[in-house]
Amino acid sequence: SLLCPLFSESSDYSETEVLPDSFPSAPAEPLPEFLLEPEDAFIVKNRPVQLRCRASPATQIYFKCNGEWVNQNDHVTRESLDQITGLVVREVDISVSRTQVEELFGLEDYWCQCVAWSSAGTTKSNRAYVRIAYLRKNFEQEPLGREVRLEQEVLLQCRPPEGMPAAEVDWLKNEDVIDPSQDSNFLITIDHDLIIKQARLSDTANYTCVARNVVAKRRSSTATLIVYVSGGWSSWTEWSECNARCGRGWQRRTRSCTNPAPLNGGAFCEGPPFQRVTCTTLCPVDGGWTEWAKWSACGTECTHWRSRECQAPPPRNGGKHCSGSMMESKNCTEGLCSQREKASDPHLKSMGVAVYAGLVGALLLCVILVLCVGVLAYRRRCRHLHGDITDSSSALTAAFHPGNYKPPRQDNPHPLHPSAPPDLTATAGAFRGPLFSLQQGVNDSPHKIPMTTSPLLDPLPSLKIKVYNSSTLSSLELPADICSDGEILSLKSVGTVGRERDYHSHTLSREPGLSTSATLGNLGGRLTIPNTGVSLLVPPGTIPQGKFYEMYLIINKWDKTTLPSEGSQTVLSPVVSCGPSGMLLNRPVVLTLPHCAQLDTPTPDWTLTLKTQTHQGAWEEVLTVGEETLSSPCYLQLEEECCHVLMEQLGTYGLVGQSCPPQPACKRLQLALFAPRAPCLSLDYSLRIYCIHDTPHALKEVLDLERSLGGVLLEDPKPLFFKDSYHNLRLSIHDIPHTHWRSKLLAKYQEIPFYHIWSGSQRPLHCTFSLERGSLAVSQLTCKICVRQVEGEGQIFQLHTDIQETLPPHSPLPSGGTCLPSSQVGPYAFRLPDSIRQKICASLDAPSARGCDWRLLARSLGFDRYLNYFATKPSPTGVLLDLWEACHQADADLVSLATALEEMGKSEVLVVMTTDGDC
Repeated sequence: SLLCPLFSESSDYSETEVLPDSFPSAPAEPLPEFLLEPEDAFIVKNRPVQLRCRASPATQIYFKCNGEWVNQNDHVTRESLDQITGLVVREVDISVSRTQVEELFGLEDYWCQCVAWSSAGTTKSNRAYVRIAYLRKNFEQEPLGREVRLEQEVLLQCRPPEGMPAAEVDWLKNEDVIDPSQDSNFLITIDHDLIIKQARLSDTANYTCVARNVVAKRRSSTATLIVYVSGGWSSWTEWSECNARCGRGWQRRTRSCTNPAPLNGGAFCEGPPFQRVTCTTLCPVDGGWTEWAKWSACGTECTHWRSRECQAPPPRNGGKHCSGSMMESKNCTEGLCSQREKASDPHLKSMGVAVYAGLVGALLLCVILVLCVGVLAYRRRCRHLHGDITDSSSALTAAFHPGNYKPPRQDNPHPLHPSAPPDLTATAGAFRGPLFSLQQGVNDSPHKIPMTTSPLLDPLPSLKIKVYNSSTLSSLELPADICSDGEILSLKSVGTVGRERDYHSHTLSREPGLSTSATLGNLGGRLTIPNTGVSLLVPPGTIPQGKFYEMYLIINKWDKTTLPSEGSQTVLSPVVSCGPSGMLLNRPVVLTLPHCAQLDTPTPDWTLTLKTQTHQGAWEEVLTVGEETLSSPCYLQLEEECCHVLMEQLGTYGLVGQSCPPQPACKRLQLALFAPRAPCLSLDYSLRIYCIHDTPHALKEVLDLERSLGGVLLEDPKPLFFKDSYHNLRLSIHDIPHTHWRSKLLAKYQEIPFYHIWSGSQRPLHCTFSLERGSLAVSQLTCKICVRQVEGEGQIFQLHTDIQETLPPHSPLPSGGTCLPSSQVGPYAFRLPDSIRQKICASLDAPSARGCDWRLLARSLGFDRYLNYFATKPSPTGVLLDLWEACHQADADLVSLATALEEMGKSEVLVVMTTDGDC
């Protein structure tokens, strides 16, 4: 029998040791290979653990624990034969008790390993450690109950008891396990703390921290969280009627604390629930009769009359009217004449009919005479006032009806300025094509200019029409070719349709530097808000022929609009309004928005959504990038720093995003350091550092704010990538010369909470470092400011400045001479001439069997993410060229478009571009 397991050497067995002579001889076989190695185990209470190993080929297997061989009798061995390889498979079990583990002295844990033999040598397994499991009773930190307001962030801390193995932690809400994957409003940190991102009323509950391992389960004390809502006043009711029917009284109106009503101990509304004002009600005066008037003369009916009036006094303020009759009659002959006889006389009856017929005829004749005189006077007055004005509505219609133009009469030097300016709404609405022609007919009088369909004198670029909805003021600017010697052609509006006015103007509160507007027509144009990256391209033909709109583009200020983000979404672009909303567009316009999403990662980590705001103020999803369908109303072309939205409905839009698991998304931020521009005359000195979106609009907003506060930018803003990792942004100041300066900040650093930055609901975010110098003689300041996201990226500002000098202004934005104009109207707004555009559309719109059509152009330009959107348009090539214009507004070089066409083999189009364009 084998004696090796009985050895008591403390040293490990090695291949150089001499094996006993009793090993059976066998043909050459490989070294043993462990099919199952012993695993770490925990002794729970007094229950021993079993360790097992299996090896093949193996003639013997024994355990060695803590350097000593385990007694042979403590092994349980099983042997089998592998049916595939024919090798011997041996399996061994041992049992380790709590006593054996406790008797071990030293710092090392109790361990065991297997040693297997074969004729080729020995093999050792990995060590398996055996430990005594336990879990302490007392938590190191238990959660504490709190009362928080609605939508506040809540942190419940928990430190589980010490244990072996380390305890796993679960949180219970009213005895139900909290699963953050099911409710994104909950977050459990690696330190076992529970974070409620925005407290809801449903989060009012009892919370318990539960720690458990293989030994036991421990429960913390219950923490009660109460989410309260402070009350808010409802709107005032209408004033009640005066409580006094006559004389002085009171009126009252009320409001209730129900918007919202206070809940869970929230504060009640401050202020009175009602208001009362004095009122005076006029007392009612009942009417009274005057004295009877004298009797009238005796009439043909043998009666006379008398009357009275309800004027003594007349009824006032709701008083009663007089009761009784106003007139009284009686017989005035005391029965001397017979009324019946007179009524039956035929001669008297025929005489009355003749009298009445004569009166009616005379009245009709007078009416006819008055009408004739009125018509003659009106026609004479019209000839006098409108001798120089013809029905110019025909000059603005598509049919080009003949119209007349007469020079002004010498006796009327100002015929073109009537008291009420003409209304051009109807004429502008009917405009459809060529406007003026100055060819004179053979049979026309020398003062007439017939309007025909002959070639134009290209008047449209200089035609500007503005119609203001709030008044009847209208202005029309015509080409210089039409009017000479200071004469202005006056137009008379015919058939004005009032409802069309609503689409020609729009009124919004516009902040300086954050809005622009222009009057655009069928030739289109471009609106640009300088230094913000926001623009609106209105392609030619978008506005119906003959219509003109006062179009606007506005960046909504953050404090005056509701944000489109909700839940874990974050705002990535400014919220922009364009309009007027509801106007009819013949083709899509292109809205360009800057964004701060970091997109250069190899895998997509953003879910981007375009949202629009309804008239009620709610936000609705328009489309999600990558999930477009045929019913999607827009197309979004995404670039690294901006996006271009093709849309046919003007309104308010914004871009939001959220992380796309498993990778956290990343936002591009800018860090801007500001200091007082004026020399410092006191001992105190402050530095402000802003954390803003990496968009031109956000930087412009901070520069304008600091300019009003007297601050100046010390150096170009530094970029920072901010991850969706729930870690705050930490700011700290270092290397201050403590001999002359000291920091007033007691803490080592300041932090901006993660949710404030990620949600984008608070702007602009900044931290202030307040410093104090030792004396007024100290003028030099040198320090270092570190900004970084906890467990993320960071930036360092090296500051060296003289606070006694006036700092020069520093702005990273382009100067006024290099920025794009705020508005461009007509052909000057587009890089691509209309003749080249038409040739390209005619060449590529028709489908090609070889695929060399607009679809290949979309792929060449990088606009092929969702081709079905362009396929639904009457001219897909035209929409692609509009998008190309918007994407290259700053560097619209025709060479890039020509290169794409050359690759497609469209040589005939290249010839036109070389001849007419700038290629």
